[in-house]
Amino acid sequence: MADGERTVEKPRPGRRRIRRGPLGFLGPGLIAGASDDDPSGIATYSQVGAQFGYGMAWLLLFSYPLMAAIQEISARIGRVTGHGIAGNIRAHHSAALLRAVVALLVIANVINLGADLGAMAEALRLIVGGPAQLYVVGFAVLCAGLEVFARYARYVMLLKWLTVSLLAYVATVLVVEVPWGEVAYRTVVPELSWDRAHLVAIVAVLGTTISPYLFFWQASQEAEDAHGRLLRLRQASAELMRIRVDTYVGMGLSNLVALFIVITTAATLHAHGVTDIQTSAQAAEALRPIAGSFAFVLFAAGIIGTGLLAIPVLAGSAAYALGEAFRWPIGLARRPRQAKAFYAAVALATMLGTLIDVVALDPIKALFWSAVLNGIVAVPVMVVMMRIAVQPAVMGRFVLPRSLWLMGWLATAAMAVTVATMFATALG
Repeated sequence: MADGERTVEKPRPGRRRIRRGPLGFLGPGLIAGASDDDPSGIATYSQVGAQFGYGMAWLLLFSYPLMAAIQEISARIGRVTGHGIAGNIRAHHSAALLRAVVALLVIANVINLGADLGAMAEALRLIVGGPAQLYVVGFAVLCAGLEVFARYARYVMLLKWLTVSLLAYVATVLVVEVPWGEVAYRTVVPELSWDRAHLVAIVAVLGTTISPYLFFWQASQEAEDAHGRLLRLRQASAELMRIRVDTYVGMGLSNLVALFIVITTAATLHAHGVTDIQTSAQAAEALRPIAGSFAFVLFAAGIIGTGLLAIPVLAGSAAYALGEAFRWPIGLARRPRQAKAFYAAVALATMLGTLIDVVALDPIKALFWSAVLNGIVAVPVMVVMMRIAVQPAVMGRFVLPRSLWLMGWLATAAMAVTVATMFATALG
């Protein structure tokens, strides 16, 4: 077996096919969407809600079809080719592009890991007290340990159940007073303003919702879940529909929860003149005197739950990218002894994220540079994905349909404008 080739676990003879339940039908798309609402994302949505009230709610409705389309494309690539994004870049593009993309992805993921671990630790400290740095180490060990040593099927099911933690933000909305008529109006009628503050907010939200690590994770998970089986014509309709439903449900959950976070912070913090929020933990703490202890605990608990989901996705997507770039045996379904370098990359990425908190790197600067690097990586990766997904030599009969092709390029163009605006506002 060549290096980098995936092991195929043959089903035992005589075993009946297990019928999918709701959680069995949903998978990589659900986990990717839920992990998009990580503590760093919660900080971004809290900042937007606190600063602009309901005025930016429309952006989450606008971004939904774009992020869903690009995630569906990444999933289709993984399922059809049997390889993740890095594996396809290695096979069809230059080594220089592969090295640059993977290096920037890993750096951005490590910074994001550090920011998320710090936010989780701070949220736990706010709830129960104690030393935040000890909690950072504890969360890192827990997440890395489960990702390396837990059985794949059980681990993936755990990640699916962790998406329930997002309901904390649904519950938070229910315990604060919200003018739903105004929310509905602001969500469907854009409030367009081109001043620096609004442009920075648009950049932050799009940069948070359309993230390269989600492309790499979902494509690699689809490839791994296929167990090396190529997509056959007779099963293609059902499989591609499963991918679409999984992706649109996952991204819909992601943006709905993001909208609830904006609504919560707008109805509480913005309404009481608290407009300067820098971190998710700070948003939770600011809620306590305004919305009460129950809303505070729900919000803080959500930070911990979403972090437990996002940390493995960030570390795992970095390991998948490195593994395909260096032709390592990869996959969470493998035993640690079968993929030592892959699991070492998972552990190392998590450890480096922990070190960011130990050395007390400014979390706001960490989030800024993570967003910059994600933006730099996203555009070329999306362009490459769009080119791969329309090549019959790569995708066979499963090249993109015209409607998905159009939405994919619209998402790519929106991200390119976002990155250009990011640099323009930074230099302005």
